[in-house]
Amino acid sequence: METMEVTGENRPTWGRGRRRRVQEIIVSDIGNHYFNIPQYPSTKIKMIHIFLILCSLFTFSTHAAVQDFCVADLKGPESPAGYSCIPAAKVIVDDFVSTSLRGAGNTSNIIKAAVSPAFAAQFPGVNGLGISIARLDLSPGGVIPMHTHPGGSELLLVTQGFIKAGFISSANTVYVKTLKKGDIMVFPQGLLHFQVNAGGVTAVGFASFSSASPGLQITDFALFANDLPSSLVEMTTFLDDATVKKLKSVLGGTG
Repeated sequence: METMEVTGENRPTWGRGRRRRVQEIIVSDIGNHYFNIPQYPSTKIKMIHIFLILCSLFTFSTHAAVQDFCVADLKGPESPAGYSCIPAAKVIVDDFVSTSLRGAGNTSNIIKAAVSPAFAAQFPGVNGLGISIARLDLSPGGVIPMHTHPGGSELLLVTQGFIKAGFISSANTVYVKTLKKGDIMVFPQGLLHFQVNAGGVTAVGFASFSSASPGLQITDFALFANDLPSSLVEMTTFLDDATVKKLKSVLGGTG
């Protein structure tokens, strides 16, 4: 059997017309699969081109920043989208710097702990950026009670001492771990979680959040530090009247 060497002179070639036709077939098949377009090549190709252009526009608009930053105007109200921006001409470097977390918070309280936030309300430069941070100080025996952050997830970094931390999933599964210096733990958005000093020395941690205003609701305070009638608290928690009244008196609640 004779063999023929394929060289530049006799190599089979694909003309532009044939390549274009193959491309049309491929694009047409994709269009038919996803959009069930009838077998009219020009119509199908136009529809696919329009679809791809729209996808590109949506992608660009999603990732394009309208402006570099939005330093919070703390004189105005805070909305679900955050604070309005002060004029860029009035922004200074100190709007992007905070020294509020240098020192320890006051732990001379019932929980023997302190949370020092650097949210948008305290640190205007994070407004609109989807980030914030807080410092946690826990004296021996200190505890950050069960609480939630409805507006963002939390990432805790322990920088001193030992902290036992945990959260409860919506399926009521408990995740608990004792953390030491250098350890980190994440708490998903909206889930109940807590931190407890697990050593004999003061513990310190820094919690970063996926929101400039993650919010904070402490379960104990929500139940016993307001004017929610004791009878309703008793019905919804199955606690007796004496216990509810005692907790309300400790946390400053009425009703």
